[in-house]
Amino acid sequence: MKIIDLRGIIPGLLALVCFIPSPLSTAQSHEATISANPGTLVRWVAPGTERCTMRGRSWAALQGACYYPIDLLDKPGPIVIALLGSGPKQFAHISVEPNDYGTEEVTLPDIPQANPSREDLRRDAVDQAALARIWARKEGPAKFTLPLGPPVRPLPVGKSFGVKRVYNGKLAEQAHMGSDYDSPVGSAILAVAPGTVVFAKEMFFEGNAVFIDHGDGLISMYFHLSEIKVQAGQEVRKGETLGREGATGRATGPHLWFGVRWHDARINPKFVLEEPARIPSVNHVTP
Repeated sequence: MKIIDLRGIIPGLLALVCFIPSPLSTAQSHEATISANPGTLVRWVAPGTERCTMRGRSWAALQGACYYPIDLLDKPGPIVIALLGSGPKQFAHISVEPNDYGTEEVTLPDIPQANPSREDLRRDAVDQAALARIWARKEGPAKFTLPLGPPVRPLPVGKSFGVKRVYNGKLAEQAHMGSDYDSPVGSAILAVAPGTVVFAKEMFFEGNAVFIDHGDGLISMYFHLSEIKVQAGQEVRKGETLGREGATGRATGPHLWFGVRWHDARINPKFVLEEPARIPSVNHVTP
């Protein structure tokens, strides 16, 4: 019987195994990573872009670009995103970084929203149940392009997105999910894009409120109106008057609370009101 001496063969085999890179590490070495804070938006443009995926959800590209919204309540950590087009599927990572938007002390006047009763809180629970059905709506084709139009003219600088509000010494249950815009009292509040009004009524904390579905999972929201001029089910055009600025609900004075929710993520509305080229882009990251 012939005996084979393996002492010279085994080291060579081990060296060969160590030399072969794993498919996973090879793929990851070509994937870009971009840092982003909760409540922001990431853009990715590539030739032939058709679809975008994130967290098991998929949607059509918008004007040849993919937009990935990071929810204000997202925890720090990595998110894998993908882009599909004419070539191979491409992957990248969004690294969600911790961010503190700060805290604001707000003194409310003697209004029910300052010290809500049990009945008031039950009313708010009914309001939130109605909104839950809006967030669960099936996403249709986009009816909008970016940037969106201004919700009020002239458009002041938005304030207080993401801050933790302390009302009369008591911390609110959640951060401020939209931006406040101080404009002349009674200013016309405008639809930022074509869409369908899916909610238009008085709410306890939000006051007179309007919600519009613009397709592609984008919902715009307008709070504290003095009056509402549209109704649920109505189709509106970009720039159409929805109501007038006011101080209904939990408010210290007349202003517009404006917010957007895109693919179920609450983001700072400034990202969809400014030129898309200003949105942080995967293209600007070196893999």
